[in-house]
Amino acid sequence: MKTHKLLIFILCLSVMMSGNGIYAQDYVPTPVTISKEKVRVDGKLYYSHIVLERQTLYSICKAYGVNVEDIYSANPSLIDTGLKKNAIILIPVVEKAKVEKAQKKQQKKTEESGNFIIHTVRWFEDLDVIAEKYGVSVESIMQANGLKGRKLSSRQKLRIPIDGSAPSGPETPGQKPDSTMTGTPVSEERHESVLFPGFSKKQKVNAVLMLPFNVSGENSRPSTGNIDYYCGTLMAVKKLGENGTDISLSVYDIADGNLHITLDRLQSSDIVLGPVSSGDIGRLLNVAPANTVVVSPLDHRSEQLTLTYPNLIQAPSSPAAQIRDLVNWINEDRTPADQVIVIHEKGYEMSEENVIASQMLENTGIPYKSFSYSILEGREITTSLEGLMNPETGNKVLVLSESEAFVNDVIRNLNLMIYNGYDIVLYGPSRIRSFETIETDNLHNVNLHTSVSYFIDYDSEDVRKFLMEYRALFNTEPTPYAFQGYDTACFLLDCCSKYGDRLTDRLGETEASMLQTNFRFERKAPGKGYVNNAVRRVVYGPDYSITLIK
Repeated sequence: MKTHKLLIFILCLSVMMSGNGIYAQDYVPTPVTISKEKVRVDGKLYYSHIVLERQTLYSICKAYGVNVEDIYSANPSLIDTGLKKNAIILIPVVEKAKVEKAQKKQQKKTEESGNFIIHTVRWFEDLDVIAEKYGVSVESIMQANGLKGRKLSSRQKLRIPIDGSAPSGPETPGQKPDSTMTGTPVSEERHESVLFPGFSKKQKVNAVLMLPFNVSGENSRPSTGNIDYYCGTLMAVKKLGENGTDISLSVYDIADGNLHITLDRLQSSDIVLGPVSSGDIGRLLNVAPANTVVVSPLDHRSEQLTLTYPNLIQAPSSPAAQIRDLVNWINEDRTPADQVIVIHEKGYEMSEENVIASQMLENTGIPYKSFSYSILEGREITTSLEGLMNPETGNKVLVLSESEAFVNDVIRNLNLMIYNGYDIVLYGPSRIRSFETIETDNLHNVNLHTSVSYFIDYDSEDVRKFLMEYRALFNTEPTPYAFQGYDTACFLLDCCSKYGDRLTDRLGETEASMLQTNFRFERKAPGKGYVNNAVRRVVYGPDYSITLIK
């Protein structure tokens, strides 16, 4: 497993290196050339296509004018194995008009212009690779394009001299050299949004990703969670790129405790994703220019920093947001005859969760009974609980505790009461789902209703498409970290493209349901940073189903 993850790490980090930072350009698949070889199988005509490194199902389908289902139908083994380099797959031959259209699109990418070939830079290429590919010198490419430095941008168009010739002047016609950023100047062309159909947006977003890729210590090893998060981010950058938004992504490994990034780079960025821990985020915010937009991608404890930094965006929703939603959920579900009971552990009546729940219950006007006990009090607690409940109607029970032993005892008692004929629905925070000592059957028996920050609906068509493309690119299964990397980058980079410099003024106007996360950002307080107050509602049904309902 470690070796497998290390291979993923090497794949993900095969990007341009400079100093202590890793400068990753947009992940662009290898272009697909229509095969000239055809075969007939069971009376049907197919193209025989050889898979090249970094080609994806999406790019192959796009080139041949077919859909993913067509390819899977012709190659059933792909469902289990994914795309393999140098593998031969069958592509159904479609109408001639569609093929010709795809071929013209591919030819356009490599068209010749005078004595030059137009080359589109891919995310993993540098000048040395491109020069070797065409058999020319690096100097001739730089001269032909008026480049003053070696840094390239993904999808940048380069003129490659095919006869050794190059313009004598320092500038390519129509292109003025830039002292800080080389390559194609930023275009003001606008494209349709990925998340906001019909909304035109600017093409270029300058982003930074900061993650600790190695776990420090004597046996230093790759941090698989952060690598997965990075791979998910690459998937988001790839999708946005395919829809016309050019993401210039610089990636920094901060595992050694140093941020490595310069003030100039922070100043030039539109948005910074990371670091992960609240401590590292605090250090970054202390040195970053005041207008730097920073995203806390994983640690909900960073929410407290939004009170100090107005440009901080807290991506994961907090446990407090879950409690507020649970109370609202109870209010939506209950009937006037239902009994509402809040259970918490004795000695923790003033915990943050209890305070929030009490305030929300009072604000919504829900009549309720509060009950606390200690698991040391024994099994007679069931009798006390029965005295609070209504045996004739429904009972909505909200449990608030961080103690696995206590929650387990509450669920055991509720199951006994359900067996005795009581109609009970349990509402609880997401941590209940991770308690290992609680039998899953018992969660279904009490009809658990839980508000969660993350939940993946594997019945979703978008999730299935993500799974297939992720497997094809990385030859492994995406973890929740990969989904979170994709969701956060796809939503916030798209918002950054949509709102530009006004991102922190307009972010609250947009919400979205992504693959495993919902986003609905609100200011923590006027003039403060943004927090995500969106959660997902999940129900454990008596029929042993687990259903996402919102």
